[in-house]
Amino acid sequence: MENGEHKFKTQKTFIAFQFCLRIFAIAATLATAWLTLTNKESTQLGIFVIDARYSYSSAFRFFALANVVVCAFSVLSLMFLFVVARYGSNSSHFFFMFLHDLFMMCLVLAGCAAATAIGFVGKYGNSHSGWMPICDHFARFCHRVTITLILSYLSLVFLLILTITSASNSRQIQR
Repeated sequence: MENGEHKFKTQKTFIAFQFCLRIFAIAATLATAWLTLTNKESTQLGIFVIDARYSYSSAFRFFALANVVVCAFSVLSLMFLFVVARYGSNSSHFFFMFLHDLFMMCLVLAGCAAATAIGFVGKYGNSHSGWMPICDHFARFCHRVTITLILSYLSLVFLLILTITSASNSRQIQR
């Protein structure tokens, strides 16, 4: 097999790998955003009805928004990948993909960190601050938060792999 054919086959494999990982990242962030934005539960304590909603916490609002933004920009990067695959690519295209993937990974990581911190307080409370755990009263709400965190951390792994592969491909010298 000639060098040009091998390079073309390697490029096609790389594009297909990137396509699949981007689809997985889009699916994970979309599911996370949808589950977070629709997460609410009410419970009655005595004569009072108490609600738990994602919007009551700035950390959960940030988490939802971060996943929406990453989902939208991942769709845009998928379209850019189609253009790169169709019209050819060079290392500067992959450098822009690397920067994109790095920013998206950082945004998801920040959202995950914020939601994990608040989720931990919701589950275990903080006796030093007088914060009581709420998950014993809002089990469904807390269960959905756990699912969204798992999905979001999964998207973080996909974005990490995309960042590493884009960085690797952007370093290759065109001959």
